[in-house]
Amino acid sequence: MSPGRTSVQEGAPAGAPFFVVLVYRIYAWLVFFPFVAIWSFLCGWAAVIAALLISPSFGSRVVGGAWAKGIGWLTPILVSVEGREHIQDGQTYVVVCNHVSQYDIIAVYGWLPMDLRWVMKQELRKLPGIGIACEKVGHIIVDRSNPEAAKRSIEEALERIGDGVGILFFPEGTRSLDGRLRPFKSGAFRLAAEQGLPILPVSIVGTREVLPAKTMKLFPGKVRLVVQPPIEPEGLSVVALKERSRDAIAAGLGSPTL
Repeated sequence: MSPGRTSVQEGAPAGAPFFVVLVYRIYAWLVFFPFVAIWSFLCGWAAVIAALLISPSFGSRVVGGAWAKGIGWLTPILVSVEGREHIQDGQTYVVVCNHVSQYDIIAVYGWLPMDLRWVMKQELRKLPGIGIACEKVGHIIVDRSNPEAAKRSIEEALERIGDGVGILFFPEGTRSLDGRLRPFKSGAFRLAAEQGLPILPVSIVGTREVLPAKTMKLFPGKVRLVVQPPIEPEGLSVVALKERSRDAIAAGLGSPTL
C-alpha cells in the first residue's frame, strides 16, 4: 500500500475500504467540521437566550442536548445506553466517566438521560459561543490550579442548581491516548463524600474508534454508555470510593487499566 493510502486510512476501522475512508475524510473536512463550528456557535447563543428567558436547565438539557445530538447524527454515531434503571429521577449524582475522546462529551450530553452539569476547566470559558453558554446554563467552571477555589465553585453551584442533576466529572483529568483507564484524581470522590451524594459510574465504549484523542481522524461508529449501579458514600473513604468507581468503570469497559 502506498504512503498516501496509509495516511488516509489511519484512524479508520481495520478493513475499511480505502475509497470509503477517502470519501468520508473529504466529507468531514468540507462539510462536517464547518457545520460543527457554525452549529456550536448558534447553539451556544441559543442556550444563553434559553437560560435567560426560560431556565438554565432548559438551556442545558434541551438546547445542549440538541447540540450534541446534531453533531452525533451528522457524524454519524449510533449510541446505545445500558443501565438506565440505575438512574433515579430527582436524585443528584456525582457522575464519573472514563475519557478517551472529544466524543465522550457528545455521547454523554446527548444520550445520557439526565440533567447534567459539567465540571470544566476555566480555559474552556474562552471558546466563542460555547464558553458563555456553559456559564449561563450552569456548568461549573473551575480553576484547576487552585483546589480550594475549585471546591468553593462546586459547592456554590450545588446550592444554586438544586436537586435532580448529575455533576459530571472525568476523573482521569485528561484523555487517555491508548484507551487504557488512567489513575483517577480525588476531586469527584471528595465531593461525594462531603456532600453525601451517590456516585454514578458510567463506562463510555467506542468513542476512541470514532475520534482518537488529539487527532482529527474522525470516522462513524457505534458508542455504548454503560451506567453502573450507584455507589453510596456512607461509610467509605475517598480512596475506597475512588477504587470502587474505577473498578466499576473498568468492568464496563472490559479493558486493561494503568
